[in-house]
Amino acid sequence: MTIYDELVARGLIAQVTDEEEIKELINTGKATFYIGFDPTADSLHVGHFMALCLMKRLQMAGNKPVVLIGGGTGYVGDPSGRTDMRSMMTPEVIQHNCDCFKKQMERFIEFGDDKAIMVNNADWLLKLNYVELLREVGACFSVNNMLRAECYKQRMEKGLSFREFNYMIMQSYDFYHLFQHYGCNMQFGGDDQWSNMLGGRELIRRKLGKDAYAMTITLLMNSEGKKMGKTANGAVWLDPNKTSPFEFYQYWRNVGDADVLKCIRMLTFLPLEEIEKMEKWEGAELNKAKEILAFDLTKLVHGEEEAIKAQTAAKALFEGGTQGGSIPTTEITKAEFGEGIDIITILTQTGLCASRSEGRRLIQQNGLKLNEEKVTAFDYVLTEADFEDGTAKLQKGKKVFHLVKLV
Repeated sequence: MTIYDELVARGLIAQVTDEEEIKELINTGKATFYIGFDPTADSLHVGHFMALCLMKRLQMAGNKPVVLIGGGTGYVGDPSGRTDMRSMMTPEVIQHNCDCFKKQMERFIEFGDDKAIMVNNADWLLKLNYVELLREVGACFSVNNMLRAECYKQRMEKGLSFREFNYMIMQSYDFYHLFQHYGCNMQFGGDDQWSNMLGGRELIRRKLGKDAYAMTITLLMNSEGKKMGKTANGAVWLDPNKTSPFEFYQYWRNVGDADVLKCIRMLTFLPLEEIEKMEKWEGAELNKAKEILAFDLTKLVHGEEEAIKAQTAAKALFEGGTQGGSIPTTEITKAEFGEGIDIITILTQTGLCASRSEGRRLIQQNGLKLNEEKVTAFDYVLTEADFEDGTAKLQKGKKVFHLVKLV
């Protein structure tokens, strides 16, 4: 099976512009491809997983990844997939986020002169002269076509700033620049980026001619990847200081039965033959598949040692124990504890809830358990009787666990 056939079999490709040319480039290791990442936070999250794994697979097949960090587009904000406008970030924040991204990406792909490279579009976008951009680039775009793009249509009713309206031109210019200066002949992106990516090809055609245009390829990644990064409690981050290895493991351990094999195909590096055998699994066997998924992805992001710790801690919780291992833990001194502490205070001290009102909502929605028992009273007070062997176990929703220890 060729690498392109494997990408298709794993459900990673949704749409392409020139399939035969793509097959030739990818299968022979001649693709220099880019995927963009906007530095809107100081950590990647699991919604980026598909792109990271895709880069790793293609690099293993001899192709060259170009990681494009949107330090320049980060000044503008991307309207794609959003109904609100992004706040502006300072240059210092953008650079900090870019540095954090590279550190996390190094677990997936190998950087080096003849390997993967990382570029920041601030290096060329911030140097552009406004009038020159209007003359040389703006003339290549039809406003009518831009307004028909899905990323703009969904924002028109609530308001689209002129600043964000320029995002398509800026992203298109990225591909134009990368093609000229890095020999980048292929771009990958999600379905919300399709119009922007096609704009990049059109800009190359208008500025460099049909021969250059014929050398550029656009692939649309399966949109499922975008859905993986969010939960009811926010994003699941790759930074262990934002989402602990245990919480990360638990997120994947608790995926739905209908999604587990899809995630294994898309995100792990297990052979397809082995995954095909799993498709016959039912009932309790699906739990085994979830453990495989959780362990492999935690190992990929946090290393084998942390994956083993998280797996051990998860099994201890499943068996009803309170041996935490890598489970997030808060220690409270007996002097601080006194005769007891109310449950809302505990929730804010542990960081499970950002405020007392959030804690009350959690209890009102039946989303909190203490030592496997649902908490229903806002004024419940924990006493030493709640601490078996000095430890109490809190569970927020289905996936978030926290231990409280009396010391």
